[in-house]
Amino acid sequence: MSRIALPELSVFITVAEQLNFSAAARELGVSTSALSHSIRKLEERMKTQLFIRTTRSVALTDAGKQLFKRATPAINELELAIDELNSTHNRPSGTIRISAAEAGAKLIIQNMLPDFFKTYPDIHVEFVIDTRYVDIVAEGFNAGIRLLDDVPLDMVAIPFGPKEIKIVAVASPDYITQHGYPASPDDLRNHQCIQFRFLSGALYHWDFAYQGRSMSVDVNGPMTLGNTNLMVEAALTGIGIAWVPDYHVHEHIRHGRLVQILPEWSPCISRMCLYYPTSLHQPPALKLFYSAIRKWAKNEMPA
Repeated sequence: MSRIALPELSVFITVAEQLNFSAAARELGVSTSALSHSIRKLEERMKTQLFIRTTRSVALTDAGKQLFKRATPAINELELAIDELNSTHNRPSGTIRISAAEAGAKLIIQNMLPDFFKTYPDIHVEFVIDTRYVDIVAEGFNAGIRLLDDVPLDMVAIPFGPKEIKIVAVASPDYITQHGYPASPDDLRNHQCIQFRFLSGALYHWDFAYQGRSMSVDVNGPMTLGNTNLMVEAALTGIGIAWVPDYHVHEHIRHGRLVQILPEWSPCISRMCLYYPTSLHQPPALKLFYSAIRKWAKNEMPA
């Protein structure tokens, strides 16, 4: 088999990330037909099918998944090396890819990134929002944002955001008027509850805690969502009771748009954090970003 050029691998990785030839073509600035031709030529040279194409979808074959898993970190490392070389001669530059929970990304966007981009306008930050746990090394990310308790022990973690996060049950005043106020977690079994489903397929459990007691409730309701913001919107319309982190609903509760249910039973979860693998080789852009996160988390976030 002839040697595969780096540009060909970069094209393959873009299509594998997008799983959409039109979107990948727009990102690369080429036509969809030219991109399809490039992938076909690559498959012919490798004597291996990398993608399964139908009229409606694109998926990686097992061989494609293996190539993507092995090639992505290598290509990213080469790009970082080039960024590092450029940064020694010019202003710091490069792309930082972060696999993130939406809430954590929102905090960083609102609080840290505006000043960071003013200071380092040539550094690009890409967030990929995902509810599943992601192996950031295998999938070519520089860092991840998740709850501190979910971070692998071999990663460097920078906690940020509120030190105490509570999961709260909330509903609109109209819902409470129509359906009544639950007197205990058990009463929720007879209410219209809005559930959250992870991309893995698992449902988020409604686990309550009060004075050393814990209780899990299997709830039912008219809607299941995979986005916390949409759960809040559904609760605001009176569809049902949502079970969400308190920072999503502080303002709604304060202004009376939502009512907190059973507040004494609200359990606490760990803080958000940015985490990344230990490495002696960190390009300037990454070092600057991690340093900015530490400074913000230490000096600017409320307790």
